Amino acid sequence: MTSGDMTNGAVIAGSRTEARISWLTLIIGCSIAFIAHFLGHEDWALGLFFGSGLAWINFSGLRRGLDLLVLASQAQHGHEKPQVPWWNSILAVFRYALIGLAVYVIFIYLHVPLLSLIAGLCALAAATIVASVWEILAPEEGHLDR
Repeated sequence: MTSGDMTNGAVIAGSRTEARISWLTLIIGCSIAFIAHFLGHEDWALGLFFGSGLAWINFSGLRRGLDLLVLASQAQHGHEKPQVPWWNSILAVFRYALIGLAVYVIFIYLHVPLLSLIAGLCALAAATIVASVWEILAPEEGHLDR
């Protein structure tokens, strides 16, 4: 990746790692949910499944928002005070409110243990750790001069 790729916004640094975190979140969450189902804890399996799905939705929204923020700041390179799109903050608040509402509805109507939903949301943290170790052990080509 050259510096020209970074300034035109075509390639954002770390986009492969972001994509890796995205699919690892689903794989880790669904795997743990399958194990819980196999052990006979259907309510926990459902909570882990929904929690990891919500974590994936959250990460997808966060990823898009941060990518737009990076592109906006690159477009205003050289300005003393770059303008941040105001709607980016509104979408972030809306995303977390929507996730909170989804957790509430799943907890109340499906009677899924709240701790299983929270554990499912932690699939994103586990995926981030795995992707970070993956990046350390096998970095992207041209990512850093070593």
